[in-house]
Amino acid sequence: MTVVDPAYRPATDEHQADVETARRALLDPAMAHIVDMVLSVDGDTYEASSVDGRVRFRARPEGTDWAFEVTGVEGADPLANQDPGHDTPLTAERANPYPVRTANAYPFAFDQIVQLFDAPAAPDLVAIHTAGHNWEDQGGHRGEHGSIGVVQARAPFIMAGAGVRQVGMLARSARLVDIAPTVLALMGAEAGTGIACNGSERHDALLARQDGEVIAELLDPTGPAPDHVVGFLLDGTNANVLHDLVGRGEAPNIARLMSMGTTLAHGAMSSLPTITLANHTSILTGCYPGHHGVLHNAWWDRARGEQVITNSPYHWMTSMEHLDPTVESLYAAVKRHFPGSLAVSVNEPCDAAADYSIFDLMRRGEPLPAMPAADEMPDATERFVRPVKDYEVSSRIDHTAVDQFVGIWSGHYRGDSWPLPKFTWVNFTLTDAAFHEGGPYSDIAAASVRDTDARVGRILAAVEASGAWDRTAFFLTADHGMEESNPGCTGNWADALNDTGVAYRDEGYSFIYVNP
Repeated sequence: MTVVDPAYRPATDEHQADVETARRALLDPAMAHIVDMVLSVDGDTYEASSVDGRVRFRARPEGTDWAFEVTGVEGADPLANQDPGHDTPLTAERANPYPVRTANAYPFAFDQIVQLFDAPAAPDLVAIHTAGHNWEDQGGHRGEHGSIGVVQARAPFIMAGAGVRQVGMLARSARLVDIAPTVLALMGAEAGTGIACNGSERHDALLARQDGEVIAELLDPTGPAPDHVVGFLLDGTNANVLHDLVGRGEAPNIARLMSMGTTLAHGAMSSLPTITLANHTSILTGCYPGHHGVLHNAWWDRARGEQVITNSPYHWMTSMEHLDPTVESLYAAVKRHFPGSLAVSVNEPCDAAADYSIFDLMRRGEPLPAMPAADEMPDATERFVRPVKDYEVSSRIDHTAVDQFVGIWSGHYRGDSWPLPKFTWVNFTLTDAAFHEGGPYSDIAAASVRDTDARVGRILAAVEASGAWDRTAFFLTADHGMEESNPGCTGNWADALNDTGVAYRDEGYSFIYVNP
């Protein structure tokens, strides 16, 4: 297990007393409608605390993973239910709106907590907001995420095409960190020596550092490995909603992928914190945020005494500067395992070692692909693309993703000739904007899935036109789920923390650094 330099996380009695003061403020019963639980570590003991109970546990290395020992429970155990199948399918999710802690589940919760506090820049406390909490003073989204509650953590996961078993809907779950090693195993990469999630050496590694495991049930060992893999990310998509829309015939291209392979009915769980760039990076490295180094959209670097921001238009092109040097991206791993192959990253901030990337063009000062006007785009629902600014901007960005893919896969793009990529990753942003705007069950969310499905269809057509369809595998996922918030459940824990008189920073509205 990683040993954190105590210089990064002060351990004096005075500091610990201030941390405890901040924890008590967050766990005041008056905060219970917005604070689900508070996570922390003290020495080798991890803790999840809630207003009505707490659980403490330790982690020890066991093989390439952790083994957990619960050392104490007081009152109600906040992490008692870790069932990843909780609240599936959509009918079950909608029957349990804004679930209170005792009606919620927290899959892989012990792993989630340990990995985060492995990071030298981890906070003193992590405040987990309740399922129904609506951050009214931070934008008031109807769709929310960030919690390790099951609906906010659950992303869809579909794998299809060459080398993939055609099972249909499989009643199991995985983790986003399992995707990269599974893709490499699908390609036929040879295992070697690497670093395991507990810091030990592993000899079955497909990446230099690998927290995830191969999902063997998805792979067909009887057929040849694919020559090409295409991955889609539908940012912020609720898995249950996606499955329901496919069942209604509203996403025929995603339905086509599902019919060609296997869909995990319980999805793939994102990592704490269940937010964007931390989990884009987890998908594309096979590592947890606490290990790959992109901890959150923003965090506090104690060693340098400064705030780090990664998830903004001003910082996306430099965000991979924070990637831990022991971590290998999927692009880099593909090129290492298959020398001479091409790895393409379309509209993705996590682009380390990709041969083509929008953000690499920006870093080199080259002109970007032109975005069309709103009325020049196909596959854009006019009802929303005109009045909703975020819907318009995301639609225009996603339109360029299709243009980039089709150009590269046609063999000629930006004045260059391109061989067919071994690995192509396509990041679609519209779903996140729409699911935030209206909530996961809204008309605008459904429209975003329909529009994105049409763009997926254009990419599938480009693969067919290339002649490589029978030699190509596909996967589709998201960086986190999205849960309907309660417009009446508002508030901010800043006032409670301010009243303590303890100096603190709240980064990303969940990472609490005491006496930063």
